[in-house]
Amino acid sequence: MSTHDPIAYKVLTAEQRAQLESGMFGGAPVDLADGYIHMSTAGQLTETVDKHFAGQSDLHVAAVDLLALGEAVRWEVSRGGAQFPHLYAPLPLAAVVALEPLARQVDGSVALPDAT
Repeated sequence: MSTHDPIAYKVLTAEQRAQLESGMFGGAPVDLADGYIHMSTAGQLTETVDKHFAGQSDLHVAAVDLLALGEAVRWEVSRGGAQFPHLYAPLPLAAVVALEPLARQVDGSVALPDAT
């Protein structure tokens, strides 16, 4: 995994954020159907939001430390032939390094949560 960014992003609804904040997030309906939790890299995040969350409000973005998740993370080819991080386990709150309401930059891109 050393060739990949160690931080990935998960978009959550308010209800999903509450589940995560209780300690563990089991996955959105699409995650449960596919058998893994879908995440995006920083470069993939805006397209993911625009494609899969268009018209939705009260969304949140979790910055996830992939190194903390170890072998449960797999990089797999998905949209457009790009590799995406997929989590084959529930997402523990302990692996989340930042969690903020989804916001847009002036250029329309999704602002990354401040993980510092």
